[in-house]
Amino acid sequence: MKHVLLVAHHERPDAAALAAQAAAWLEARGHVAWMTPDDAAACALGGLAGDPLMRRADLVISLGGDGTVLRAVQLAAADDAPVIGVNVGMLGYLTEVEPGALLDCLEQWFDPTAAASHSIDERMMLEVTVRTADGAADSSWTALNDAVVEKLESGHTVRLQVHIDGAPFTSYAADGLILATPTGSTAYSLSARGPVLSPRLKAVLLTPVSPHMLFDRSLVLDPSEVVDVEVLGHRPVALSVDGRVVATLVEGDVVAVRPAAHVARFVQFAERRFHRILKAKFGLADR
Repeated sequence: MKHVLLVAHHERPDAAALAAQAAAWLEARGHVAWMTPDDAAACALGGLAGDPLMRRADLVISLGGDGTVLRAVQLAAADDAPVIGVNVGMLGYLTEVEPGALLDCLEQWFDPTAAASHSIDERMMLEVTVRTADGAADSSWTALNDAVVEKLESGHTVRLQVHIDGAPFTSYAADGLILATPTGSTAYSLSARGPVLSPRLKAVLLTPVSPHMLFDRSLVLDPSEVVDVEVLGHRPVALSVDGRVVATLVEGDVVAVRPAAHVARFVQFAERRFHRILKAKFGLADR
C-alpha cells in the first residue's frame, strides 16, 4: 500500500476531476490517496482531506501548471517523494504527463515489471535563510525556481550588498535581485534578461532586476559558492521564494542562499529534452 498526495490547481475544474479520477483508481488498488485540506476544499473533495503533518507521501501527483508543481515539490520535500507533473492548462516547463495519459502512467509506476518505462529526473534546489539584524531566530525555506529580494515601494530602487563566500562582491542599486537554480532560469530571471541554463547543470544564477548601475549582467556561480545578500539603506524589501512572499526585510537583514540538502525528484515516462520544450514554448523555427 502506498500513500499518494494529490496537489491540484484550485481554479481549474479539470484538475479537480482528474484528482477524483486518480483517487478512485488508487483506492481501488488498495492505495491511500489524500489532499491537503485547502486543496480538498477547493476541489470539493472533502473526503480526501488529510493533515500534511500527520500523513506521509510515497508519491506526489501535481495536477495543474508549473505553479502547482512548485507547491507539490515543497510538499514532497519532507518525504523525499517523487513528483508526477500532469499538465492541466498551457504548456509548462515542469509538467511531464498529459491528462489523458495519467492512469496509464500510474499503471507503469506501480507495476514492478515496468520499472524500465520511467526514470527519475533530479533537480537541484536552494536553501534560503534569513538572518535578521536584531538577532532573532533564523528562518529558512527551499526553492526549486528562485529566491527574489525586491523593492516594496514603486518608483524607488533598493540597495543590496552581495557577498560571495564571505567576501564583498558589490552593492547593487536595482529594483531587486533574483537568485535562481538552472530550473528557475526560465522563470522570473528570464524576464529580467538572464541566461537560459540547462536544468542538468548545478549552478546558482544571480540576476539583477532593472539595475541602475553600469554592471548589469547576470552571474553564473558554482553551487559551492555561498551568496549572501544584505539589505542596505532605509527602504524595506520583500523576499519571495518560488513566487510566494515569505518575509519583509529591513536594513541589516541578510538572505543567505546555498544548495539545499534535498533535490526535487520528477518522474519521467519518456525522454524529455529541455531544448525541445524551450523550442515549443517560444515557437522557434527549424530554420
